[in-house]
Amino acid sequence: MKQSLLTTPIPALIRSIAVPASIGFFFNTMYNVVDTYFGGLQSSEALAALSLSFPVFFIIIAVGSGIGTGITALMAHAFGEKDNAKALLYGVQGLSYGVFTSIILTFVGLAISPSLFRLLGATGEYLRLALSFMNVIFYGTAGFIFVNLLNAILSAEGDTRSFRNFLILGFFLNFVFNSWFMFGGLGVPALGLAGIALGTNVVQIIGVLYMWYKVRKTHLFSGGVPLRDFVPNWKIYKEISTQGFPASLSMMTIALGIFILTYYISSFGHLAVAAYGIATRIEQITLLPLIGLNIAVLTLIGQNNGAREFGRVKETYQKALLYGTYISLFATLFLLVTAKPLMHLFTDDPSIITIGVSYLHVAALIASAYMILFMSDAAFRGLKRPFFFLGLGVCRQIILPAILFPFLISYFHTGLVGVWLGLFAIVWSAALVALWYVRRTMHQRLEGTH
Repeated sequence: MKQSLLTTPIPALIRSIAVPASIGFFFNTMYNVVDTYFGGLQSSEALAALSLSFPVFFIIIAVGSGIGTGITALMAHAFGEKDNAKALLYGVQGLSYGVFTSIILTFVGLAISPSLFRLLGATGEYLRLALSFMNVIFYGTAGFIFVNLLNAILSAEGDTRSFRNFLILGFFLNFVFNSWFMFGGLGVPALGLAGIALGTNVVQIIGVLYMWYKVRKTHLFSGGVPLRDFVPNWKIYKEISTQGFPASLSMMTIALGIFILTYYISSFGHLAVAAYGIATRIEQITLLPLIGLNIAVLTLIGQNNGAREFGRVKETYQKALLYGTYISLFATLFLLVTAKPLMHLFTDDPSIITIGVSYLHVAALIASAYMILFMSDAAFRGLKRPFFFLGLGVCRQIILPAILFPFLISYFHTGLVGVWLGLFAIVWSAALVALWYVRRTMHQRLEGTH
């Protein structure tokens, strides 16, 4: 498989990697949709609490995904250099790295989440519901981290099918566990939102066991790995940190950006927070194929960059932009047409529906900008140059929203629509900068080989 990633035509490779990944992430998003649906069965306040928890929950996802991205980039580059021993070392050390990360995240998360929720305006029952969900999630941090790291090892070899299979299974298991733990039965008391979190943790444990089984069957790990190889190697940790931290911090800026956005939305009441939570779940469904493309771009550019096949690097980026344009245009039409009926699936509250539809109509016009950002970010990580997008993320997620949102809300009195329009302006500006910079960088690298 490694050699085929360096010789097989790029369009065929993109399809073979992106399609299974997209299918898997469809079920992953539907997993979150199921959580939102069950939260809505309890109350609008429970639904808002789930939405409020998302930026805090995303911190775990950001760290796990960021470190995993670093491992994938390093292993893919080693494969491109035909250094399997080095690739194995990156994979094994990445797993031991995950142990320390999980412990730190668990303790820090439990300590700071009450303050974060209060900052977002949660009090009383609203705060209690949010904490009942997130405290259980934080106890399961290791599951989320290791699923990401094991998937990173498989993705470096072009295997996105195993993670897809887990996500499909996880979706169905989550539906069963949500029903069981939330409402009780068979000796389990009714746990409410905590039951949704517990079901999520159980699914992640199952995922770790399955993904480890698949990793052990790869040619790298099939011969076994001595336990001494898991002992921390600080040089490798530094390399993983150099690649993974910018990606983690980039995603952390997304988490902070969601936090800032939720902060301003929460000033309009918990119904606005609930509407935003539902609407973003719907938006995520339409963007799922782009995540598959993102993984394909990272894997293909990582290996071909390592093999110094810079013509294939440039072709991968160009083809991904072309395919992504088709996908994002479909997403735009889909959201414009189906926003209202899809909101109705989760709630009958007319206020929540109206707010959610207003967001989705603006989100439809941002889909192509997100596509450009996803493809460009993956390209730069594959080139082992992740820092530009870290800086861009800080500007897009933190600095500009902190300046623009209060200006629109307080000075122009635009209400929530001003937040949506500010988001539109920020994301498109960042996308155009990213497109220009990545194309320039690739042109310079390709010219340097002649």
